[in-house]
Amino acid sequence: MSVAFTKEESSETAAETLLPDRPISQNPNLVTLTGLKQLQAQLDAARAAYEAANTIEDVNEKRRQQANPLRDARYFAERVRTAQVMPDPTSHEVVAFGSTVTYSRDERPPQTYRIVGEDEADPRTGTISFASPMARALMGKAVGDVVEVGEQEIEIISIS
Repeated sequence: MSVAFTKEESSETAAETLLPDRPISQNPNLVTLTGLKQLQAQLDAARAAYEAANTIEDVNEKRRQQANPLRDARYFAERVRTAQVMPDPTSHEVVAFGSTVTYSRDERPPQTYRIVGEDEADPRTGTISFASPMARALMGKAVGDVVEVGEQEIEIISIS
């Protein structure tokens, strides 16, 4: 039966419970081993939240509470399925996936970031995605190299 022929509350409930899928990047799903573990933990958490919502007796409330965990579970299941675990770099001669890079720009203090997968990237904790403009500019470069990112020049100080 179409939602149009039910009472208004059901229409609102349907809109709240049919959430669109989270967008999945077109880039390869490269991850570190830590990143894969994080994805699996997020998948487990989404599944647990969905199961917890299953205990709610009110059907409409149950659907509302299951909507986000169900969407997250679909997303993280796909990300775990497509994850390509990249080994840690064996050389610190050039910047690669998994490298920790310290660089300076302008008059600012040096900054240090580790290049990781898209889902595990969090600049506040010192990680950036390999697909970010900064990481793309740094990949393949060596200590002392200067690269342009936007209108800024960045000099690589160290790679570990």
